[in-house]
Amino acid sequence: MKLKTFLTVPVLALSLMAILTGCSTTELELGGSSGSANNPPAGFTALFNGKDLTGWRGGTTFDHRKLMEMSEADRAEQIRKWTDPKEPKSMMEQGKTGKPHWYVEDGDLVNDGFGAYATTEKDYGDFELLLEYKTVPLADSGIYLRGVPQVQIWDYTEEAKFKLGADKGSGGLWNNAAGSPGKDPLVKADKPFGEWNKFRIIMVGSRVTVYLNDKLVVDHANMENYYDKASKDAAIKANPRPVPAKGPIQLQTHGGEIRWRNVYIREIGSAEANKILASKGREGFKPIFSGQDFTGWKGPVENYEIKDSAVYCKPAKGGTIYFNEEVKDFAARVEFQLPPGGNNGLAIRYPGEGDTAYVGVCELQVLDTEHPKYAKLDPRQAHGSAYGIAAAHRGYLRPLGEWNFQEVTVKGSTIKVELNGTIILDTDLSKITDYMAGKAHPGKDRKSGYFGFAGHNDPVGFRNVFIKHLE
Repeated sequence: MKLKTFLTVPVLALSLMAILTGCSTTELELGGSSGSANNPPAGFTALFNGKDLTGWRGGTTFDHRKLMEMSEADRAEQIRKWTDPKEPKSMMEQGKTGKPHWYVEDGDLVNDGFGAYATTEKDYGDFELLLEYKTVPLADSGIYLRGVPQVQIWDYTEEAKFKLGADKGSGGLWNNAAGSPGKDPLVKADKPFGEWNKFRIIMVGSRVTVYLNDKLVVDHANMENYYDKASKDAAIKANPRPVPAKGPIQLQTHGGEIRWRNVYIREIGSAEANKILASKGREGFKPIFSGQDFTGWKGPVENYEIKDSAVYCKPAKGGTIYFNEEVKDFAARVEFQLPPGGNNGLAIRYPGEGDTAYVGVCELQVLDTEHPKYAKLDPRQAHGSAYGIAAAHRGYLRPLGEWNFQEVTVKGSTIKVELNGTIILDTDLSKITDYMAGKAHPGKDRKSGYFGFAGHNDPVGFRNVFIKHLE
């Protein structure tokens, strides 16, 4: 590697990467293979150019949200410390071999097992990542997704680490809680030392699917946020935040040489992401809106209109419309589209009349939370929140004009909201006694009711509406 060439690249500059899409959900399900000689497959771009570390900086196990909260000057200084060859334990510091911890040899990106992690300068949201790696006995490593640890890489023969799960093989989301989906790989798929292993990783929201050597080892599992699990803040520990909506790809160093090649990424757009989410766990869901008329729906349907197979609240109109089939425990799936400042809601166990935010179990907010007019919003009014009762995590809505995918699961007094593949609310309403403005919610403990839309004068759109009975 030409170190001089690398150091001429500003550490905060974004790589010039083509944002290429077009791979269908079917193609994603069937699996793909990386190219050879650093030749990306169609739709992908190379993160590693096979020649030098252009597009990469140093990094470590550091909450990416905290990095982004820094001032521009402080952030640049922190990245410099992780990257600068003059800094101890940096990415480019000289190792025992006389080479930097990270260098290029015969077209491979090589790490000696020490120093800071190779971290993309660019942050990514939803993506498909392909890469190959080869490591040595007694080493372990991993791949951080959006800066969060990690897709694990083990020495699967090291008996001393069998108690940690090394005998199960690589590819699991090792920092997930014990027993949770994705923590351990579904099968052991590692190749013998000396051979190249191949990863294919798909991330949509917090949902991660991993193929190792063409074998499925993690199936659409929720990736837990390591940093909040390790937090000493009582409020954060009580209500852990999901992984960030965007962040870098990181290649971890961990005590033994590892080589990487054919590192490619393809960013996934919202339409494709929604198809992926809709294809998972769809058994038992039935459509309740035809996209053509209001058959089966009640309430002030005259205040709504149907366009392009979606239902919209008419401007300056409102009221709660609902599907006329009573539900107890259920899951609902819906896509929604917000106009600027748009406000609507999902009626949960609505009795058929009254303000569902109070007489139903709740109204789950559907809101352009980040609009300036909502700058002083109570957290319990943000999108996905049980209105006035429980606050959802913010920052996971798609850009205005794009369709969002949301799944809501209601069991007893518990409600879970998953937005675009990320769980933003998971709460037990029966345990909440502190309400916004001290206003009571008499319907909160209802055992059954209707599902619908609570319009508030804005042309918020809904389509692909499905219900699944859980009782």
